Amino acid sequence: MSRSVSLFAFAWASLGITPGALPAAHAATARTVAAPSQPSIARRYATADAFLGNALGDLIDNADIAPRFVEGGLFYRTGNRLDQRYQLLDLKTRETRQVTTTANLLAALSAAKGKAVTIDEAKITDVDYDPAKEELKFHAFDGALWSVDAGGKATQIEEAGHREFDLLSPDGKTKIIARDFNLIAVDVDSGREVPLTTDGTREQPYGRSIPELSDILREGTEEPAMPVSAQWSPDGRYLLSWRLDTREVKKLSITQQNPPGSFYPRSFSYVYPLAGAEKLPQATRFVIDMRAAMKARKAKLVQIQMPTESLLYPAEPDMGWVDGKPRMLWTERGYKQQAVYIADPATGAARIAAHEAVKPVITVTSSMIIPSPELGGELSISERSGWAQLYLVSPDAPDGGTALTQGAWEVLSVDHIDEDKSALVVTGVGREAERNPYWRALYRVPTKAGALTELTPEPLDHDAKVSPDGKWIVDQMSSPVSPTRAVLRDGRTGRIVMELAKADDSRLMAKGFTAPEPFKGLAADGKTPIYGMILRPANFDPKRTYPVIDNVYTGPTTTDVPATWSDARRVSGNSLAQIGAIVVMIDGTGTSRRGQAFRLPAFQNLGEVGLDDHIALIRQMAAKYPYMDVNRVGVFGGSAGGYDTARFVLRRPDFFKVGVSSSGNHDLRLDKTWWPEVSMGNPDEATWERNSNMSVASQLKGHLLLIHGDIDDNVPVTESFRLAKALMDAGRDVDLVVLPNTTHRVNQPFFFKKQRDYFTQYLLGETPPPLGPVTPAKPAAAAAQ
Repeated sequence: MSRSVSLFAFAWASLGITPGALPAAHAATARTVAAPSQPSIARRYATADAFLGNALGDLIDNADIAPRFVEGGLFYRTGNRLDQRYQLLDLKTRETRQVTTTANLLAALSAAKGKAVTIDEAKITDVDYDPAKEELKFHAFDGALWSVDAGGKATQIEEAGHREFDLLSPDGKTKIIARDFNLIAVDVDSGREVPLTTDGTREQPYGRSIPELSDILREGTEEPAMPVSAQWSPDGRYLLSWRLDTREVKKLSITQQNPPGSFYPRSFSYVYPLAGAEKLPQATRFVIDMRAAMKARKAKLVQIQMPTESLLYPAEPDMGWVDGKPRMLWTERGYKQQAVYIADPATGAARIAAHEAVKPVITVTSSMIIPSPELGGELSISERSGWAQLYLVSPDAPDGGTALTQGAWEVLSVDHIDEDKSALVVTGVGREAERNPYWRALYRVPTKAGALTELTPEPLDHDAKVSPDGKWIVDQMSSPVSPTRAVLRDGRTGRIVMELAKADDSRLMAKGFTAPEPFKGLAADGKTPIYGMILRPANFDPKRTYPVIDNVYTGPTTTDVPATWSDARRVSGNSLAQIGAIVVMIDGTGTSRRGQAFRLPAFQNLGEVGLDDHIALIRQMAAKYPYMDVNRVGVFGGSAGGYDTARFVLRRPDFFKVGVSSSGNHDLRLDKTWWPEVSMGNPDEATWERNSNMSVASQLKGHLLLIHGDIDDNVPVTESFRLAKALMDAGRDVDLVVLPNTTHRVNQPFFFKKQRDYFTQYLLGETPPPLGPVTPAKPAAAAAQ
């Protein structure tokens, strides 16, 4: 369905003018803006590859030291993926020694495999170290867990995706197993079995979560083996579990057309809680006295006296043990309210220990309730004041709470609570008025009266980690224009004790890389400050004119514009810019971390929020930098950004001419419940329809490419099929690519090629590089052999 049309020819044709009929003045203008010569499109594609993913990261040193506090020390890394050096810092003596290197790990893996292993084959991640055992652990290859001992011998410990399906008691004497949708207790020594439940069914199993699509595809069955979903009490007396009910819940179906190792397609039906659905899966919690059950050889289920809960994602409900009692977090459908229930394990009687009911919805990506028995209650990061602030809530006043922080800024997390309970440490954003509101900082907050103390005073973003004992902080501070500086701080005062590493991108810059530029402007209302980022191609020439491509994600659950030096370089837009465009990123109104009022324009309005803010800021960028051509603007994004991409092209077709939408949730009712409902509540059908991209399909004027994985386990591929059908029905054109055996993560060589080709052809008005030579087919007889 691809069409090769030069940009100018397309523009002329749309005006009913042939190139030869251009008025002299327009022809002169066209000659005036003709771009100076630049590298061939093939060379620009090669540069895009060089500035993508690992290839770009390999040109940067010390971008992330990946700190881990271990017994008596700090384990961290320096260098880059190709030449990582793993260090151990003794926190008492401040002496550092090298534990291993990338080369050593590859040598150990090669010896274990019996052949040379490259860094790209090894895929080493999550390296950890136990100083007492002098043992390294890490994931490698397909995600399997490996260890390397003090002698340098590598051993695979666990296979990729390893899970413990049975649940062992704290004393190791009893294990809980699942069979035929029921729970069974097994005495480890004798093998004697005690049935805990007997009436479980496929639609009403005990201690079993909803199988995720990835599990179904991996095992090739709609009923894959699942870990027992339950929790022992710390003393081993009680078992806390739950029962799932999926009766009358509508199911999704999927067909994998090219399953690996099989010639025939395979189809599955599965439960996926959907936004706006009339019926969602339900969870009911219960407790079993295991001592009594093992003695009597039968169990009595004690129901927790709290409401059943609608499951908003295929995962187990939030439950655990606090001070010997079951603690459960309950969320009402549509995020109208949340409550923490504490129950008596013997009777099931439950009471609310903390309660939140913020209108219009509780945005759980900006708020949370954290168990804090050491402080006598629950810590709640709540937007009740309009800003995500921290409260200590006591069980005797679940709707109240003592404000530990206050003001027009946001608390993101609680990082540590002092042993003497006098203070805690939090990460926050936006408190220091003169700084970028997205830059993180660490604060010491007293639990009683007193002012908080900023522990990271430098005007930068602080990616900080506190040691378990609170004595130390590892801080990787940076901004998009200031290289990452990793330091060790005193945990109480924030004083810098030791320099650990500093990032260096000199090798990247030597290849012509153009550093990203932060940009601050105003939203469409002309008064609200918003922030963006400008990404330019290598060897940027301000005498040229460049089309603009907006990398969009307006979702109110997060932010998109990089705040750190490393992220500003690693975003994929840096690669796409190399085809000869300027890529921008923008956080308009409706996004997160700027308070409830800033985000509320997104409420029940995901289809319109941010649209005009993006246009306003792009125009402001172009006013400052005239080489940005606002007559040639494209847009791309994935997931919710894929939804945004299609929406931008459909709703503002005279501005956004070309879009590449990947994995888009184009109708929110076909997405998992939690994401849309945390921004939409549970509205009526008219509101859902108004926010559906299908409802505006007839407005397409430009070019739209939809890309989706056929086994997307996050946003079902049906979303892109339905939008394509709506566009066809509306008499519009559409390009659709379905990637075989691909989940929500579509990033692969063919995806990047199609994305670049689309913008090259329809935004740059150029022809993409030709494909490589054709490989001759083998003779039929040879192929059969």
